Amino acid sequence: MSTTQTRADGANEMEQQSDRPEAPARPVPEELSREARQARDYAALVALFNGALATVLLARKCSREPLPERIEPKDLMLFALSTQKLSRVITKDKVTAPLRAPFTEIEGKGGAGELEERPRGKGLRRVMGELLTCPFCLGTWIASGFIYGFIFTPRITRTLASIFAVSGVADFLQQLYVKAQEMNDQR
Repeated sequence: MSTTQTRADGANEMEQQSDRPEAPARPVPEELSREARQARDYAALVALFNGALATVLLARKCSREPLPERIEPKDLMLFALSTQKLSRVITKDKVTAPLRAPFTEIEGKGGAGELEERPRGKGLRRVMGELLTCPFCLGTWIASGFIYGFIFTPRITRTLASIFAVSGVADFLQQLYVKAQEMNDQR
């Protein structure tokens, strides 16, 4: 084999390689460790949530009283309304901003009496900030709290839930009132 033929074969091989799509860049170890840390922090939050559930179920089993056979639709509606209101109060209200402050930064004004915030920091602090700025995310935790409370002390839980449910419905009626006034003023 001549050196010219060897060079030509090498050039052909290089041309074939350049026609191939480039392989995706591999993440640098820093990115992997950041993603791994973030996954670990989320896993800690999930473990806390599941640990609370396991604790409640174990406590109920140890009490020798059975779990309620079912939760009545009226109670489910009460807990749904109160969960919606309480999750908004915790994640958006101006009054509860000091509770979120270690985990969030204020971006600006939100809805009536509300703030828009974003999570701050890294690690568990950021994960907590994400939870405390998302009414949908926190809603699952709050709903669990109402159900856990219902399992052990249904009367007290219904009373507390009623406060937030009534407040939530009142907020909705206030918004309707304001819209009706605006429509009336436009006439």
